[in-house]
Amino acid sequence: MQRIEHIRQMARYNSWMNERLYAAAAGLPDEALSAERGAFFGSILGTLNHLVVADLIWLGRYAAHPANHRALQALAGLQRPTRLDQPMAANIRELTALRVQLDACIEALAAEIDEEQLDQPLAYRNTRGIEARKNFFALLMHLFNHQTHHRGQATTLLSQAGVDVGVTDLLAIIADEPAP
Repeated sequence: MQRIEHIRQMARYNSWMNERLYAAAAGLPDEALSAERGAFFGSILGTLNHLVVADLIWLGRYAAHPANHRALQALAGLQRPTRLDQPMAANIRELTALRVQLDACIEALAAEIDEEQLDQPLAYRNTRGIEARKNFFALLMHLFNHQTHHRGQATTLLSQAGVDVGVTDLLAIIADEPAP
Protein backbone atom coordinates (compact mmCIF):
# COMPACT_ATOMS: atom_id res chain seq x y z
CA MET A 1 0.00 0.00 0.00
CA GLN A 2 1.32 3.41 -0.94
CA ARG A 3 1.52 6.20 1.63
CA ILE A 4 -1.28 8.25 0.03
CA GLU A 5 -3.59 5.23 0.06
CA HIS A 6 -2.67 4.62 3.69
CA ILE A 7 -3.46 8.23 4.66
CA ARG A 8 -6.83 8.03 2.92
CA GLN A 9 -7.64 4.73 4.59
CA MET A 10 -6.72 6.15 7.99
CA ALA A 11 -8.90 9.22 7.35
CA ARG A 12 -11.85 6.93 6.50
CA TYR A 13 -11.18 4.80 9.59
CA ASN A 14 -10.96 7.93 11.71
CA SER A 15 -14.37 9.14 10.51
CA TRP A 16 -15.93 5.68 10.80
CA MET A 17 -14.70 5.18 14.36
CA ASN A 18 -15.67 8.68 15.47
CA GLU A 19 -19.20 8.13 14.13
CA ARG A 20 -19.46 4.90 16.14
CA LEU A 21 -17.95 6.41 19.26
CA TYR A 22 -20.14 9.51 19.24
CA ALA A 23 -23.27 7.46 18.52
CA ALA A 24 -22.45 5.28 21.52
CA ALA A 25 -21.74 8.32 23.72
CA ALA A 26 -24.99 9.99 22.66
CA GLY A 27 -26.89 7.19 24.39
CA LEU A 28 -25.71 8.38 27.80
CA PRO A 29 -27.12 11.36 29.71
CA ASP A 30 -24.98 14.50 29.88
CA GLU A 31 -24.24 13.85 33.56
CA ALA A 32 -22.76 10.43 32.79
CA LEU A 33 -20.66 11.85 29.95
CA SER A 34 -19.29 14.60 32.19
CA ALA A 35 -18.75 12.41 35.26
CA GLU A 36 -15.19 12.22 36.54
CA ARG A 37 -13.89 8.74 35.72
CA GLY A 38 -10.20 9.03 36.58
CA ALA A 39 -9.08 9.29 32.95
CA PHE A 40 -6.30 11.64 31.90
CA PHE A 41 -8.91 14.12 30.66
CA GLY A 42 -11.34 13.18 33.41
CA SER A 43 -14.57 12.19 31.74
CA ILE A 44 -15.83 10.67 28.52
CA LEU A 45 -16.72 14.15 27.29
CA GLY A 46 -13.32 15.46 28.39
CA THR A 47 -11.54 12.71 26.46
CA LEU A 48 -13.58 13.30 23.30
CA ASN A 49 -13.08 17.05 23.71
CA HIS A 50 -9.31 16.56 23.92
CA LEU A 51 -9.34 14.81 20.55
CA VAL A 52 -11.16 17.78 19.01
CA VAL A 53 -8.66 20.16 20.62
CA ALA A 54 -5.67 18.18 19.36
CA ASP A 55 -7.11 17.93 15.85
CA LEU A 56 -7.74 21.67 15.74
CA ILE A 57 -4.17 22.30 16.86
CA TRP A 58 -2.62 19.90 14.35
CA LEU A 59 -4.84 20.92 11.43
CA GLY A 60 -3.95 24.53 12.20
CA ARG A 61 -0.28 23.59 12.00
CA TYR A 62 -0.83 21.67 8.77
CA ALA A 63 -2.26 24.87 7.28
CA ALA A 64 1.32 26.22 7.26
CA HIS A 65 2.41 23.50 4.82
CA PRO A 66 3.86 25.02 1.64
CA ALA A 67 1.19 23.23 -0.44
CA ASN A 68 -1.46 25.50 1.12
CA HIS A 69 -4.12 22.76 1.19
CA ARG A 70 -7.58 24.10 0.31
CA ALA A 71 -9.27 21.57 2.59
CA LEU A 72 -7.91 23.37 5.64
CA GLN A 73 -9.66 26.62 4.71
CA ALA A 74 -12.84 25.06 6.14
CA LEU A 75 -11.37 25.62 9.60
CA ALA A 76 -10.80 29.36 9.19
CA GLY A 77 -13.75 30.39 11.36
CA LEU A 78 -13.20 27.89 14.16
CA GLN A 79 -11.87 28.78 17.59
CA ARG A 80 -8.19 27.85 18.08
CA PRO A 81 -7.57 26.15 21.40
CA THR A 82 -4.68 27.26 23.59
CA ARG A 83 -4.81 24.37 26.09
CA LEU A 84 -5.06 20.61 25.58
CA ASP A 85 -8.10 20.46 27.87
CA GLN A 86 -9.84 23.62 26.66
CA PRO A 87 -13.60 23.00 26.41
CA MET A 88 -14.69 23.33 22.78
CA ALA A 89 -18.40 22.55 23.27
CA ALA A 90 -20.94 22.60 26.08
CA ASN A 91 -22.27 19.08 25.47
CA ILE A 92 -21.99 15.96 23.30
CA ARG A 93 -24.36 17.35 20.67
CA GLU A 94 -22.24 20.45 20.06
CA LEU A 95 -19.05 18.39 20.20
CA THR A 96 -20.50 15.92 17.67
CA ALA A 97 -21.18 18.74 15.18
CA LEU A 98 -17.59 19.95 15.53
CA ARG A 99 -16.24 16.38 15.25
CA VAL A 100 -18.17 15.81 12.01
CA GLN A 101 -16.76 19.05 10.59
CA LEU A 102 -13.19 18.09 11.56
CA ASP A 103 -13.52 14.58 10.15
CA ALA A 104 -14.79 15.97 6.85
CA CYS A 105 -11.81 18.31 6.79
CA ILE A 106 -9.37 15.46 7.49
CA GLU A 107 -10.90 13.34 4.71
CA ALA A 108 -10.77 16.29 2.30
CA LEU A 109 -7.14 16.91 3.22
CA ALA A 110 -6.32 13.23 2.65
CA ALA A 111 -7.95 13.42 -0.78
CA GLU A 112 -5.98 16.55 -1.67
CA ILE A 113 -2.48 15.55 -0.55
CA ASP A 114 -0.07 14.22 -3.13
CA GLU A 115 3.02 12.07 -2.66
CA GLU A 116 5.67 14.76 -3.15
CA GLN A 117 4.15 16.87 -0.33
CA LEU A 118 4.63 14.12 2.24
CA ASP A 119 8.39 14.47 2.57
CA GLN A 120 8.38 18.24 2.94
CA PRO A 121 9.17 19.28 6.49
CA LEU A 122 6.60 21.27 8.40
CA ALA A 123 7.76 24.01 10.75
CA TYR A 124 5.54 24.81 13.73
CA ARG A 125 5.55 25.77 17.40
CA ASN A 126 4.14 23.44 20.01
CA THR A 127 1.71 24.59 22.70
CA ARG A 128 4.62 25.74 24.88
CA GLY A 129 6.06 27.81 22.01
CA ILE A 130 8.96 25.47 21.23
CA GLU A 131 9.89 25.44 17.54
CA ALA A 132 9.93 22.16 15.65
CA ARG A 133 10.48 21.07 12.07
CA LYS A 134 9.30 17.57 11.24
CA ASN A 135 8.41 15.34 8.32
CA PHE A 136 4.84 16.00 7.17
CA PHE A 137 3.99 12.33 6.60
CA ALA A 138 5.15 11.46 10.12
CA LEU A 139 3.01 14.29 11.52
CA LEU A 140 -0.04 12.99 9.65
CA MET A 141 0.57 9.53 11.11
CA HIS A 142 0.83 11.14 14.55
CA LEU A 143 -2.65 12.67 14.12
CA PHE A 144 -4.17 9.27 13.38
CA ASN A 145 -2.18 7.48 16.08
CA HIS A 146 -3.21 10.09 18.66
CA GLN A 147 -6.85 9.66 17.68
CA THR A 148 -6.61 5.87 18.05
CA HIS A 149 -4.89 6.16 21.43
CA HIS A 150 -7.53 8.39 23.00
CA ARG A 151 -10.45 6.64 21.29
CA GLY A 152 -9.21 3.50 23.04
CA GLN A 153 -9.47 5.35 26.32
CA ALA A 154 -12.94 6.61 25.42
CA THR A 155 -14.16 3.12 24.48
CA THR A 156 -12.91 1.82 27.83
CA LEU A 157 -14.72 4.61 29.67
CA LEU A 158 -17.89 3.90 27.70
CA SER A 159 -17.59 0.19 28.44
CA GLN A 160 -17.25 0.98 32.14
CA ALA A 161 -20.44 3.03 31.82
CA GLY A 162 -22.23 0.01 30.30
CA VAL A 163 -22.05 1.08 26.64
CA ASP A 164 -20.67 -1.31 24.00
CA VAL A 165 -19.13 0.57 21.07
CA GLY A 166 -18.81 -2.66 19.07
CA VAL A 167 -16.04 -3.44 16.62
CA THR A 168 -13.24 -0.88 16.72
CA ASP A 169 -10.51 -2.53 14.65
CA LEU A 170 -9.12 -0.97 11.49
CA LEU A 171 -9.41 -4.49 10.10
CA ALA A 172 -13.17 -3.94 9.81
CA ILE A 173 -12.72 -1.46 6.95
CA ILE A 174 -9.79 -3.10 5.14
CA ALA A 175 -11.11 -4.57 1.91
CA ASP A 176 -10.60 -8.26 1.20
CA GLU A 177 -8.15 -9.04 -1.56
CA PRO A 178 -9.25 -11.35 -4.38
CA ALA A 179 -8.05 -14.95 -4.12
CA PRO A 180 -5.13 -15.86 -6.42
